[in-house]
Amino acid sequence: MRAVVVERFGGPEVVEVVETAVPQPGARQVRIKVAAAALNPVDAGVRAGVFGGAGERIGLGWDVAGTIDAVGTGAAWNVGDEVVALHYGTVKPLGTHAEYVVVDADAVAPAPAGVDAVHAATLPLNALTAVQALDLLGLEAGQSLLVTGAAGAVGGYAARLAAHQGVAVTGLAREDDEELVRSLGAEFVVGEAVPGGFDAVLDAAVLGERALGRVRDGGAYAGVIPGAAPEPVRGVRVGAVEVSADGARLAELVRLAEEGVLALRVAETFSLGDAVKAHARLAEGGVRGRLVFVP
Repeated sequence: MRAVVVERFGGPEVVEVVETAVPQPGARQVRIKVAAAALNPVDAGVRAGVFGGAGERIGLGWDVAGTIDAVGTGAAWNVGDEVVALHYGTVKPLGTHAEYVVVDADAVAPAPAGVDAVHAATLPLNALTAVQALDLLGLEAGQSLLVTGAAGAVGGYAARLAAHQGVAVTGLAREDDEELVRSLGAEFVVGEAVPGGFDAVLDAAVLGERALGRVRDGGAYAGVIPGAAPEPVRGVRVGAVEVSADGARLAELVRLAEEGVLALRVAETFSLGDAVKAHARLAEGGVRGRLVFVP
């Protein structure tokens, strides 16, 4: 099969498409024939060497939508099931940017009904990151939340999920994203117009101390990069989400997508052979929705 990998670190030009053996599922694993797989900023970080792995061949890709075509012992899935999954891991020999991928059975959820694979592939990583960050904050209906980077993938899911739970959400984004942010159920602010006094902030734009300063004394801050959260001040509880694969939680998010609560946004699709072009487009920035590989 073909798979997208890096064997040295750098810019988009280091991305390669290689021929490699089709992986075999072990106990409590399944193999998915990939129909679509999203490209995320974390893939660019892996490509650049942010997470280590020098000297290794590293497979790229975390999100997948496709069809189970092989099942290991003890895996409660069937060949032919249409699914989505998160394939966690920063340094792994094969990722989801491939024709087949093996994942743990408990990382898998049924694919959303009535949604094509390209859109379904945008859900796992970003929606799980958003909901797990909201778990860290522990907000209740009626409390206030500032989401930075609210027009992005994680920020957009976080704003929509929080608003759906009855939280009063304000989204920080660029001026031309106002319509998008308001469609998520959030109030909109831009730049230095951000007020203070929020019960919590979910810092999807990685503003750090600037975002922390908008939280009331004794409030909460959740970042999206483990180990990169600012130091706590004024009694603010500070943490950062490290996303984990969770098929049961992913199934809940799938249901919200089926109900139209969560909008699945695709910016552009690419073949695996155009992996360098896809990484170059991601590096340009300003993408609204995900870039998605279709093997």
